[in-house]
Amino acid sequence: MLEELRKNRNFQLFTGLLIGIFFGFLLQRGGVTYFDVIIGQLLLQDFTVLKVMLVAVLVGMVGVHYMVHKGYASWHIKDGSIGKTVVGGLIFGVGFAVLGYCPGTLTGAIGQGSLDALFGGLTGILLGSWFFSLIFPYVRDHIYGWGDFGQLVFKDVIKKEPWKVVAGFGVGIVVFLGILELAGL
Repeated sequence: MLEELRKNRNFQLFTGLLIGIFFGFLLQRGGVTYFDVIIGQLLLQDFTVLKVMLVAVLVGMVGVHYMVHKGYASWHIKDGSIGKTVVGGLIFGVGFAVLGYCPGTLTGAIGQGSLDALFGGLTGILLGSWFFSLIFPYVRDHIYGWGDFGQLVFKDVIKKEPWKVVAGFGVGIVVFLGILELAGL
């Protein structure tokens, strides 16, 4: 049954749309689609964004490992490199610094009717994507290979079973979130 669903492109697109709408709803309800909240995070005055991100990491980490463990999903690990990380970080950072939104919060802000996100953000995404498509062959051939580290996975670096890594990170995230709450952040 799962194989049939994986091959059904329309089902995948519809499911992706529904999950995206739900994710945007959760971002909006969590308060991270507001420019002031995002700027507050960057100024280390409002830690709402960090809290929402850490909860998302925790839920995603447990969910993905569970689905892989049960055979509902499989790993598709891409090769990594310092060059890819730097290029991605620069693109993300410039967009974030110029407008104050990341791609997820931008689409959530557009969904709630924020005009700065709609006009500035959508324009930025379209122009940025177009520009990157122009320079991509050069970036791929000359930058992506810098510091290639292959298919590096954290569990392999520390040589622990996946569920032990998940449990360790999970406890660490919960403790850190508790500290933030106790500190009133």
